[in-house]
Amino acid sequence: MPTTLFTHKACLEHIPGPSHPESPARLEAVNTALSDSAFDALNRQEAPRATVDQIARAHPRDYVMEVLSHIPEQGAVRLDADTIVSPGSGEAALRAAGAVCAAVDAVVSGAVNNAFCAVRPPGHHAEPTIPMGFCIFNSVAVGGAHAREAHGLNRIAVIDFDVHHGNGTQAMFQNEADSFFASTHQSPLYPGTGAAHERGCANNIVNVPLSPHSGSESFRDALSNTILPALEGFGPDIVFISAGFDAHSDDPLASLNFSDDDYGWATERILEAAASLCEGRVVSTLEGGYDLAALGRSAARHVKALMAA
Repeated sequence: MPTTLFTHKACLEHIPGPSHPESPARLEAVNTALSDSAFDALNRQEAPRATVDQIARAHPRDYVMEVLSHIPEQGAVRLDADTIVSPGSGEAALRAAGAVCAAVDAVVSGAVNNAFCAVRPPGHHAEPTIPMGFCIFNSVAVGGAHAREAHGLNRIAVIDFDVHHGNGTQAMFQNEADSFFASTHQSPLYPGTGAAHERGCANNIVNVPLSPHSGSESFRDALSNTILPALEGFGPDIVFISAGFDAHSDDPLASLNFSDDDYGWATERILEAAASLCEGRVVSTLEGGYDLAALGRSAARHVKALMAA
């Protein structure tokens, strides 16, 4: 069964501004990397638009409507210091969340092994009622809620290897014993959350903060010896990956010094765990990554691992 790639051209129309690091060029770099003949076997699908009802499973409905009401007809509107929306941002955010929901449907149906959502804006910093850190709706949390409500998969797990802590996902999961969130991230670094002592209501939050310049060995140790054992103890029905590639050594926003191969290795280990724990059900979605060449290579390595499962 093939890996499915969900994306949509509307995700290129979210334009935070000419000097903003979260630019359309990021998705173009991923799309270019995945246009290589090595990815001919990908099952490519257009991301649908999420409904307000789907997003309102993770965010309060009033928040969803308020955010959408701030999408300008022209120019730009700043939702927070880093999160800027343009006329195409609402459609992009709806497609990003819709991609993850559609990926859940495809994976749960058994039509595909797993899925990667090449979409933007990213989502893991968006808290229940706060857009922040380039993120508008928390797409992975929306996908988790969809898995639960539409398919009866009660135990939802997210593994986040973005260089920044996924504070939004943690905020949504920390008081839900049937939701699991695990993160490796650089510390200290934005947004300042993700300490190891933040454990959630049922030890369902697992943070492994990594010091600057930690590199591959620390990352691999954290995943192998802390996160994956905790995932096994949790017993997920489905695993989501918040796939940020900004811990790469070439990325300008941080300094964890990961390599292309680290992302392939991590993906393979997560897939192995999912195969034994939840029939291999894995949905991955793009989060950060701001050096375009490194982003393209890392995303390609990630998707190759998904395709090999």
